[in-house]
Amino acid sequence: MLLTTNAIVLSKIKYRDNDLIVKCYTEQLGVVNFLLKGILKSKKERSKTAYFQLLSQLQLVIIYKENRSLQVVKEVKLNHLYTSLHSNILKSSIVMFLAEVLTNTLKEEEQNSTLFNYIETTLLWLDEQPEYSNFHLLFLLNLTKYLGFYPEEINTAYNYFNLLDGKFETKQQGKYSISGENLTLLKALLGTTFDALYLLKINSKQRQSFLSMILLYFELHLGSFKTPKSLQIFNQVFS
Repeated sequence: MLLTTNAIVLSKIKYRDNDLIVKCYTEQLGVVNFLLKGILKSKKERSKTAYFQLLSQLQLVIIYKENRSLQVVKEVKLNHLYTSLHSNILKSSIVMFLAEVLTNTLKEEEQNSTLFNYIETTLLWLDEQPEYSNFHLLFLLNLTKYLGFYPEEINTAYNYFNLLDGKFETKQQGKYSISGENLTLLKALLGTTFDALYLLKINSKQRQSFLSMILLYFELHLGSFKTPKSLQIFNQVFS
């Protein structure tokens, strides 16, 4: 079956000598793996790999077979040409980190247009912005809406937040109850938008602490989630 879909590149690995396996999150089919045969064989073919940079937004025409684990791309073109995501070293670090997180979290082979649109529009926002140091924090927090464990937005005046239960509480309930600066930042992020992120003034230590907390939140609610390998490098870049 010939099918056209928008897609966002999540990862790519070399396969054999001249092939690539590319994982994409597609608007029509969810997560799909593609085999790009011979793309590394010649200079002319290798130039096509530029389409498949991490988090690139593409339009794919694919030859789709339901029971095949690796699908075939017949045609590819860019849906959006980023102006800074792959050329700005700080933004490219965010791209590398978020691509790994999304690879870890997005597993479903089914359509979810709302989630696809969220990723698509927020990446376009990031590409255009001069101030983005807290982008990844709000991106990850909002991502939990689509994964099914967004914090309960009731009782936000309480002094603790239980990561395991995803709700605010009046007293500490075990080792997964947070308070202090991470709680204050969580409340601030719950009440903000991407356009208002520049108003949030936090230092690199606070940013790293909250990021560790939100990644733990992912681990507690997604059994297969693993701490991204790129986290250490990412934190060094933003320190």
